[in-house]
Formats: sequence, structure tokens, C-alpha cells
Amino acid sequence: MNPWIKAARLRTLPLAVTCVLLGASLAHAEGLDSAGLARFWPVVVGALSTVILLQVVANFANDYGDYIKGTDTAAGRKDRALASGALSASSMKRALVITALSAFLAGIATLVVAFVPGVIGGTEGGNLDAARMGILGALGVAGIVAAMRYTIGSKAYGYQGLGDVYVMVFFGWVGVLGVGLLVAHHVSAIWVLPAFFSGCMSVAVLNLNNLRDHESDALAGKNTTVVRLGFRGGKIYHLVVLALGWGALGVFFLGPWNDGVWRGTLWYGLIALVHARHAVDVWKCHTPAELNPELKRVALSSFLVALFMFMDQTLTP
Repeated sequence: MNPWIKAARLRTLPLAVTCVLLGASLAHAEGLDSAGLARFWPVVVGALSTVILLQVVANFANDYGDYIKGTDTAAGRKDRALASGALSASSMKRALVITALSAFLAGIATLVVAFVPGVIGGTEGGNLDAARMGILGALGVAGIVAAMRYTIGSKAYGYQGLGDVYVMVFFGWVGVLGVGLLVAHHVSAIWVLPAFFSGCMSVAVLNLNNLRDHESDALAGKNTTVVRLGFRGGKIYHLVVLALGWGALGVFFLGPWNDGVWRGTLWYGLIALVHARHAVDVWKCHTPAELNPELKRVALSSFLVALFMFMDQTLTP
């Protein structure tokens, strides 16, 4: 099992979970009726299962696609399952199909729990909300396809510098607002700000990967944002992404719509200081390999923001 655990890249899962916790906490903060409270935990569990499987799909696909295109081989990546020889390409391809199907089924089950009358909380008025189910179902399928097309195929968008867009859309707006819609059956405009924060932190982690691997990516024709901007330009881009994400979250917490709904903002300020120090370390970095520890710092601290918001709404009166 060790090669599969390695290929699944478990350290990336907390960041994937972030959007679910944020979306659920935002929906809970606005107040839920009895049906909403009844479906809250089943929907959260279903959404967590779905996004974790989607993240594993993305990680398997990344390993497979980069191996097939020779990117990992050119970089001498012994930390990748296929490039190191720990797994075969055919077994990874089968695992991709099985995991993608599992993500699809988990997503369908979550939609049923959220919207079909008589299942857990059901819907207000007892009517099947086919429109919302259809929209979220289509977005879920798009997420599976996007996860696999990042590095797989002749037009893999990760090789065209579009990975940042995918991450912002699916780990930001779709992830947070979609979970909020599943729980509350509506979306508030102000939720866009925490969703933007979630997307920016995911983009930051992707950018750190691209900063670390920019030399081998350039040799293999993987034109990431960093390859296009250069190492210095990629670092400037990284600082801008961090600033925009924290700016959006700051506006969300300090705006008039808060009115005491969110507590413990001091903790978020401390996490922001951790990211500020991270930004300094990235700016001073001249050796890409030194960025490895920064990946974990950004991913776990962003997850803590979402976890604190979730605990604030679900574990306190």
C-alpha cells in the first residue's frame, strides 16, 4: 500500500478539505431551519468524501500525466510513484478510473441527501430541487474531468499555464459556494470573499510547486505560470496572490455584515502573520528546493483558518 499512499499525496488533502469547511461554516452562520440542521452533518460528510476523492484523482492524474509526458523522468523525480518505478502506468490508469467513479458516486449520494425530499433533511416544501441538483451535478462532473485533464492529454491545461485558473474556480468559488448551497439551499453574495481566500491559498500552494519545479518544467515544455513569468516574476505573483486572499478574508471579517457572528479573529490574525513570514521567506529564496517546507506551511495554516471557522459555528453556542 505504501506506493499508493505516496501517490495519493495525503499532505495535499487538508487544503482540499478547506473549501468544504468554509462552505459549511458560512451556511451554518446564516442560520438553518430544522431541515437544514438535519442534513448538515450528512452533507458535510458526503462533501468531504467527494472532495478528498477528487483530490486523489488529481494527484493520480498528475503522477500519470507527468510520467507519460516525460516531465518527471527529465526532473529525476524519485518521489513520484511512476517515475520511481514503484507503480506501473497501467495500474495507475485503472486506479484513476476507479477513484474517479468513486468520486462521482459520492457526489451523487451527497446531492440526494441534500435535495431529494424525504432523504434526511430533504428540501423546503417537499419538492425536488432538480435545478440546483443539475447545476451542482454538472459542476461535479466538470471537476472530475478537470482533475484528470490537468496533465493528461495533448492539450493538458496544466502545460498551458492554466492550472491556476482551475484551482481558483474549483477550490475557491465552486468548492465553497457549492457546499454552502448544498447545506443552506441558497448562496449569499458575501460568501464570495471567503471563497476567494480559499482559492488564493490553493493557487499559492500550486505556485510553490511550480516555483520549485520551474527548471524541469521548462525543459519538459510544461509552461506553468512560473515558467512564463520567470522565477522572480513567479515570486512576485505569489506575494500578490497571498495579499489578495488575505485582503478578501479581512474584508469579510471586518465588514458590517459580521456583527459578532464570527469570533476568535485574533487567531486569524496570528495565522496571517505566519503567512507574512512565509512571504518573506519565499521572496528571499534563491534555491527552489528550499520551498518544500513552505508547501506544508501554507496548506496547513489555511486549513486551520477553515477549521477554526467551522468549530466557531458548530461547537460553540
